[in-house]
Amino acid sequence: MERLQKVLANAGVASRRHCEELILQGKVQVNGQVVKELGTKVDPDTDKIKVNGKLIHMERKIYVLLHKPTGYITSVSDPRGRPVVVDLLRGIKERVYPVGRLDYDTSGLLLLTNDGELAHMLAHPSYEMDKVYRAWVKGVPSREKISQLASGVKLEDGMTAPGQARLLKAAPANDRALLELVIHEGRNRQVRRMCEAIGHPVIKLERTQVGFLTLEGLEPGQYRPLTTAEIERLRRGLTKGRKK
Repeated sequence: MERLQKVLANAGVASRRHCEELILQGKVQVNGQVVKELGTKVDPDTDKIKVNGKLIHMERKIYVLLHKPTGYITSVSDPRGRPVVVDLLRGIKERVYPVGRLDYDTSGLLLLTNDGELAHMLAHPSYEMDKVYRAWVKGVPSREKISQLASGVKLEDGMTAPGQARLLKAAPANDRALLELVIHEGRNRQVRRMCEAIGHPVIKLERTQVGFLTLEGLEPGQYRPLTTAEIERLRRGLTKGRKK
């Protein structure tokens, strides 16, 4: 027996958080009965589960590493008609969902999957999965400001967790510098807001790495499936790295 929201997420219905919202909204039925209680236990092999009146089926698990270009929304649809990242996955028939997000004007490594449980762990800060960003910023930050980025920056939603930051390249003639930041939180536009807070707004931003995964061999707009070994390594790393 498994929790209903976990079964829904693993079936590719949506992220686990969104599945919880569907349950609370009364849009999920188990064996003909509406279920609104989170944590309800079900048997995915024998129970008939419907979402919005449609019977769910357990899908083959898909894990995709995408080199997201700028100009795409990290979503499966957009009411304003803007391009979305799943538009780039032309060879994949299964429904997959982005893990976390990258802004419209940010490029780089993005994972997509229909494995709701793994997606939840990858996105949750308690598992402390490192994310590496390279940011061209306006001006050349001092050592003190680089240290501030690493130790924590006060934002309107609180202090950021300690991470790593270093200056990769200074171009004072062009009034810009290239920084590398390593964080494990996933706040909205976090890197951009951190750099803005120290007085060096971002000009260009790319996420180059998530955990041990990199963009090696992928041009913007290209993607590849994760290998079985990579998936297993992700799971092991998440289990070991969870912050108590």
